[in-house]
Amino acid sequence: METVALIVAGGRGVRAGDGIPKQYRPLGGIPLLRHTISRFAEHPAVDAICVVIHPDDAALYAESAAGFDLLPPVHGGQQRQDSVRNGLECLRQLNPGNVLIHDAARPFVSAETISRVIETLSDTQPAALAAVPVSDTLKRADGTAMVTGTVDRTGLWRAQTPQAFRYAAILAAHQAVTGQNLTDDAAVAEAAGLPVQLVPGNPDNIKVTMPEDFSRGERQLAAQNAGGEYRTATGFDVHPFETGDHVMLCGIKIPHDHGLAGHSDSDVGLHALTDALLGTIGAGDIGSHFPPSDPQWRGVDSAVFLAHAAKLVADAGAKLRHVDLTLICEAPKVGPHRETMRNRLAEILDLSIDRVSVKATTTDGLGFLGRREGIAAQAAATVVFP
Repeated sequence: METVALIVAGGRGVRAGDGIPKQYRPLGGIPLLRHTISRFAEHPAVDAICVVIHPDDAALYAESAAGFDLLPPVHGGQQRQDSVRNGLECLRQLNPGNVLIHDAARPFVSAETISRVIETLSDTQPAALAAVPVSDTLKRADGTAMVTGTVDRTGLWRAQTPQAFRYAAILAAHQAVTGQNLTDDAAVAEAAGLPVQLVPGNPDNIKVTMPEDFSRGERQLAAQNAGGEYRTATGFDVHPFETGDHVMLCGIKIPHDHGLAGHSDSDVGLHALTDALLGTIGAGDIGSHFPPSDPQWRGVDSAVFLAHAAKLVADAGAKLRHVDLTLICEAPKVGPHRETMRNRLAEILDLSIDRVSVKATTTDGLGFLGRREGIAAQAAATVVFP
């Protein structure tokens, strides 16, 4: 194995404010760590990914990393340096040629930056780090915040991650400086006498540290998503009427002089939406995930199906942006229940209600729907891949 990415996610992120550790907080509705993992998972030169986590964060990590093919997570130590060393030592069996060490809190690292640090490594160049030159004027101040001088910024750079190393060299360097408190892995390499090559980073590769950084990250993500890959897919379903006293439509029980025949609770609206979501990621149809022949799904709430499809979309790295549903029937009347339906769909899909559309129409008495023999539904869903 040539190159492994080691993502460091074991910190508590106290400067980011109260709440769960920052690496698991949502950015654009997706855990920050998941954004970071996806950058390396999508890079063709990265052969494997290992994440260093805090022992208390197993459940948060499992949710954030769901669907990715990753190496088992490694528990971190008291300090970041300890966490990295633990991660490096757990890679002994793989013995990769290169290792990229990256902060989980940098979710905007570009493929070009990853490529540059990898390409810089060689047997004679064991360490490389992404960095950007300091462009602001730097001032030195005393304890009262009074300026005492201007710092010459010539030759000054802001270090970023990933920092790339020949694996054997950085492992030996970390083991040699155990007990010292160094600020990053390049400093570890320097302390061990390894030459470190600077390569151009990217100003967009920000580190999310303070609460306001999440707002900046949201704006940056929105700008990136404006050029992302959008996908729209449709779904269609129909169920005939049978003896009964109600129908389930969009998760709502509506009194009616007939019921709907079919497996589960026969919610034609949720079934059509489920197929639309599955279609956006090429994941088959509702029957392939919940076979009608399987008795465990008989009479089940169809919200289970829709929530499953939504999770698969999220696991694929996509963000659900909008759903649109048209119910086709002569009766029952949908209008009185429309807003309740929209609220229920928004709840299942974790969407704001303005991203949920429910409409109804008839066939003006034509066909089996016009003869009041059943209900049909047509759905569309739109997702975006950052």
